[in-house]
Amino acid sequence: MQLALKRRKIAVGTKSAASQRNVALVSSALVAGNWETYETVSRTRSLTRESVAKRVLDLSLSTLMLCLSVPAVVLITLLIKLEDGGPIFYRQERWGRDGTRFKALKFRTMVTNSDRDYGIKPAGENDHRVTRVGRVLRAMGLDELPQIFNILLGHMSFVGPRSLAVGEKVQDDAGRVIDYEDVPGFRERLHVRPGLTGIATIYIPKDSSPYRKFRYDLFYIRRQSFWLDIRLIALSFSISFRGKWESRCKKI
Repeated sequence: MQLALKRRKIAVGTKSAASQRNVALVSSALVAGNWETYETVSRTRSLTRESVAKRVLDLSLSTLMLCLSVPAVVLITLLIKLEDGGPIFYRQERWGRDGTRFKALKFRTMVTNSDRDYGIKPAGENDHRVTRVGRVLRAMGLDELPQIFNILLGHMSFVGPRSLAVGEKVQDDAGRVIDYEDVPGFRERLHVRPGLTGIATIYIPKDSSPYRKFRYDLFYIRRQSFWLDIRLIALSFSISFRGKWESRCKKI
């Protein structure tokens, strides 16, 4: 019995020491900008930390919202069609977990053929591409209601790094136009499912640089937990009710 207890203590101590070494290694890698080291350690941790409870939460909440949102979906469908007669839904290829790609489904909030005519780029303040109905939907986050199906299919989670459009162009801190794939931390974000909401989406201005957004995303990947997800979902509902999603300043 004593020998078994000693072996158990040694095993627990070894596991704890290894965990502490991983934390130290990740921290030093982020400070030094050593993304290859970070990727090796972070991938191991993220794959083991995405709990069953997170997926159960996704399925339960998305099913509930799907049922409750039927009246809103009908109203939104009518408003989009009445405004310009264009398509109701907008499909866009997005980056998924482990570099896979999927078609994200949203209510259309921009003029028809916006990607073809103006290119794939984030919406700016007072963007002329956004329709009148689209401005209301985007402010309340209602344009993303159809992504509940993406969550049910396992493409996305309720909470995680924001899903990125394949081929989307963004500006770096120097004002240069670059691809998301060229931003440090892009590969690390793909270790978990993209989310409908997240720390970066909630806590920093919409027009923040991709570098800053990615740092917040990496922080979430390291610290993700069931109760953190619950808190972020509650904050997201609060922002939606107040129509603050398009705010360029504080949302909460």
